[in-house]
Parts: sequence; C-alpha cells; structure tokens
Amino acid sequence: MTLNKISQALILSGAVFLGACSDQQATSSQTKPAAEQTKQSTEQNNPQLINAEKSRLDIYTDFTLTSDLSHLSDNQKQMVGKLIEASKIMDELFWRQAFGENKDAFLAKINDEKVQKFADINYGPWDRLNGDQVFLSGYEEKPLGAEFYPSDITKEELNNAIVDDKTGLYSVIKRDEKGLLYSVAYSVEYAQELEKAANLLREASTLADDKEFANYLSMRADALVSDDFQPSDFAWMDMKNNPIDVVIGPIETYEDQLFGYRAAYEAYVLIKDLAWSERLAKFAAFLPELQKGLPVDEKYKQEVPGSDADLNAYDVVYYAGHSNAGSKTIAINLPNDEQVQLEKGTRRLQLKNAMRAKFDKILVPISEQLIVPEQRKHITFDAFFANTMFHEVAHGLGIKNTITGKGTVRQSLQEHASALEEGKADILGLYMVEQLLKKGEITDGTLEDYYITFMAGIFRSVRFGASSAHGKANMIRFNFFAEEGAFSKNADGLYSVNMEKMSQAMEKLSRLILTIQGDGDYQKVDQLIATHGDIKAELAKDLEKLSQANIPVDVTFKQGKEVLGL
Repeated sequence: MTLNKISQALILSGAVFLGACSDQQATSSQTKPAAEQTKQSTEQNNPQLINAEKSRLDIYTDFTLTSDLSHLSDNQKQMVGKLIEASKIMDELFWRQAFGENKDAFLAKINDEKVQKFADINYGPWDRLNGDQVFLSGYEEKPLGAEFYPSDITKEELNNAIVDDKTGLYSVIKRDEKGLLYSVAYSVEYAQELEKAANLLREASTLADDKEFANYLSMRADALVSDDFQPSDFAWMDMKNNPIDVVIGPIETYEDQLFGYRAAYEAYVLIKDLAWSERLAKFAAFLPELQKGLPVDEKYKQEVPGSDADLNAYDVVYYAGHSNAGSKTIAINLPNDEQVQLEKGTRRLQLKNAMRAKFDKILVPISEQLIVPEQRKHITFDAFFANTMFHEVAHGLGIKNTITGKGTVRQSLQEHASALEEGKADILGLYMVEQLLKKGEITDGTLEDYYITFMAGIFRSVRFGASSAHGKANMIRFNFFAEEGAFSKNADGLYSVNMEKMSQAMEKLSRLILTIQGDGDYQKVDQLIATHGDIKAELAKDLEKLSQANIPVDVTFKQGKEVLGL
C-alpha cells in the first residue's frame, strides 16, 4: 500500500503566501566557499562510487515482467501501450520530486555502467536500501523532504508558517526571493507533463471495452490536471470486471520523510489473473467481523471498515516512479482517501508475478541460511502470498481518525504515520490469518506455515534497511518479537519460531500500535521508533551472512512494450 490516507485536495494557486520565517531562517542556507563549490561541481560532472564496495552494485537481480496477453483484443493491447506511455511520464515526474536533476543528463555523467544502473534503480545518488546513504561523489545527504520543500527548511519553520495548503498532498512548498514560504499545486508545477499524461489516458479510454474502466480512465485524466482525485478514486472502487487495470498519479507519501504529507507520482499497469482472483474474492467480507475482534479496547475499533472491497491477483507488466524506486512493491491497497475507505473499503491487488520472483529468488535462499532445517518445510508460496495479501487487507482495520480530537492518524503522527501504519498492517495481517484459520475459512496450510514464512519474510524485508516506512516497521516488529521470545537462535546461528510466544507477541504489539494510532500519540511512536526502529549488531551479522551467500536483496525489472511484444 500502501497508505497514508489521501484526502480530497483543494486546487491550489501558485500565489505567494506570507510565511512566519525569521530573517535567520530565510538566510540559513549560506553560500559555500568558491573552492568548495568548484570541487563539488567537478565531482558532480564526473561522479565516482563512494561509501560502498563494488559488490553493493549486485544486490538487485533482474526479472522480466511479462503476462499472457492472448485473451486481450487488439484494442485492449493498444490500450496497454497507451497506459505504459502515460506511466513513463509519472516516472519523469518522480525523478523531479525525488532528486531534481534531469534523469538523462545525470545518468550520462556516470561512466561506469554498473554504477549508472544502480543510480537509475535508486532514482538518484542515494542508496534507498542502505538508509539513503550517498554513493556518488559530489553529492550531499538526501534532504528528508526530497524536492517537495526548500532544501534548507526545518520542521519548525513550516509548522509555524502561515502557508496555504501547508499539509497538502498535492502541492510543493517553495521560498520566494524574500525567503517567505508559499505553495504551488502539482497541477501548476507539473502542468505540461500532466497534460500529456491526461491525454494518453483519454486516448486509452476510447479503446476500453469495459464502460466502467473507460469512465475511470477519463476521470483519472481529469484528476491529474486538477489535483482532485477523490471522484476518480470512487470510480476506481466501482470498476471491478476489467481484465486490465492501471494505478496512476501521486499516491504514496513515503518519499516525504520530513512530514509524510506530500504524495509522489507512480504507476502500475496490470493484467488480471482471473483464476487466482476467484480464490481470493470471499475474504473482504470478513473485515467488519474481524474489526470487532481486534485485541484492543472498544473505543479504538468503533469505525466500521467498508466491506465493498475486493481482493484480486494481477500480473504487473509495468512499474513507474515511486513504485519502481529501490525495493519493489508486491501488493497494493488503495485508495488512501479516508472517506473512500469508510464508504467503500479498498481494493487489494496482489502482484503475483513480482511476488513469485521474490519468493523463488530471495525468500527460499534466505530460509536455507537462517531458519532451522526442521521448520523450512513450512515456508511456502501460498503462505507468502497470503501473508502479503492480508497485510494489505489489514490496512482497512483499526482506526483512521484519532479518538482524541487530533484529526486523522496521518496528520497527528506526521512523518511516523507511514511506519506505524505499515507495522499495523504487518501484524494485523497475521492476526487475520490466525482468525480465519480458526474459522475454517482458510484451508490451505497450517498456522506453522504462516508464522514461519512470516518470520523468514522479516529477514527478507529488513534487508531494505531501516530508513523507509516499511524498513522501520520491520525493525520494530523484529526487535519487539525478540524481546517477547517469539523466536530463538541456536548455536549454529539458525532461528526457530516459538508458536505460542509468537501468538502472544502478535497480540501485544497489535494492541500497542492500535492504541498509539487511536490516541494520535506522536511522542509514544517517536519513542518506539527510537528504541526499536534500528538494526541491532547481531541482526546486522545475520544480514551480512546473506550478502556473503550472494542472495539478492531485491529485484529490478526488464519491462515495457517491447518486452510484451506490443
């Protein structure tokens, strides 16, 4: 998911608004000495690998994104091509949001082909799976606010400023010549590119056989150029039967690590797997019932999640922008808009071909290095698929608005909202599996399969580092489980899951996260991340063991119209 709930945005103007910033703040970015500027400019024109061994460049393994398109009509195949072209524009926009420099010019300066590919995967000179550490000479550390804010801005400055759309999803914050802050709507800042993308979606809509999908594409086109996404989100929820899908626009707020407010552009082009989707269809109906049974006080589960939601499996044939940067998403839970979620629920899209790649190429080899032999038989693709799926379903559980009058959970927890939400979805996904197994609604596998596959999945995920929302969530869970004795480690350095203590730890962490979210307790989540959100020395040794075994950390894709034969 994906998360950080998207509320309907106001269409913004690019006008200047008065900011409460002092003269000191306005001039906080001092000019560097000429010699230092010259040195940095020279290094940027010929960037070299720094802060990393050459072996670091091999942490991604290639995977080709294909799907059987034989059941599609000629119009539908042509439409897939249009959707890929529109997605490429989202990719260009994300480069601007994440890095700022022109992609082609930046990559052309890098002489080493492997370094160049690594920079392309990371959308800039920062290693996304290593805490955003800079790996190219001539560049400084990545601003927490990426390119959504002036590089010299502080949290205090924006919090104290009088700026239109200060916490908005679809605007950038800039500084005028006097140093005062103002906002510019995405539809203004990126107007030219967005108009091109919107036209491609409108062209695609004329090729759609399904009327609901054609309507969604047309409405999404309008949304791109207006920043008003809620109507198209509702239309997307009503669009259930088309064999093709596209998720496109500014969606997730993970890239904004300063506040977690601003959404980044991304896209997925998807082909529905009808057979697997049929297997999943029944589970969304259980959400209201499972909400009632959450292991937390009643006041934290008063919201009733929508049950007009669906679970489907897809082959993804194109990733772009945020979804393609660093670690790759294998499941989607959208829309993020709280109102749409409460009225309609969400759609959960399992990206089956990408999931299979990670299971075969990464998860199974990890288990052979770190899980005791007698438990390895419990690591199955069905359990991996289900754990991933129920993670996305679990985003619909819990609470969207604080019970303490602090607004939405996203607003009250600021930059920590994403990490805690991902932690909630991980742990409540496991809770859902346990409950549905007890009810006899899940008939594939045993509880051991799901718990032990979940444990192996933590090792896969923590290799993404602890800087991202998902990374922090992984570390909180691992360190919490360690404290609670949910797993043990033998003399050979192999891990074993304790089924009883794992269940108890799951319930205890669920209660903690749901309470923090409901209270909107920023201090408590800040403390939780400070104490549990990092990679401890012992785990770092285990992860190094995986590196020595040459197990890839993640996948990168060969994709596009040519790959699909379009």
